[in-house]
Amino acid sequence: MVCSDPAEHRRRVTSRSVDIPGLPLPDWQQVVGREYEPWGRERVLVDTAGQSPRQSLALLLRGLQPG
Repeated sequence: MVCSDPAEHRRRVTSRSVDIPGLPLPDWQQVVGREYEPWGRERVLVDTAGQSPRQSLALLLRGLQPG
């Protein structure tokens, strides 16, 4: 799962809430400053930018179909 729209990604990061007491969520600077290791094998990639969760799920399920 990725969000290719930086403004939307930031909005999501800064507006989310935690449902586990005491669990600290990263702020935007921590998210963009995080070291990223590219995935080195085949994968299903779903870009959630501009889509509803339902649309993203449908793409994920399609990507998991054999063939």
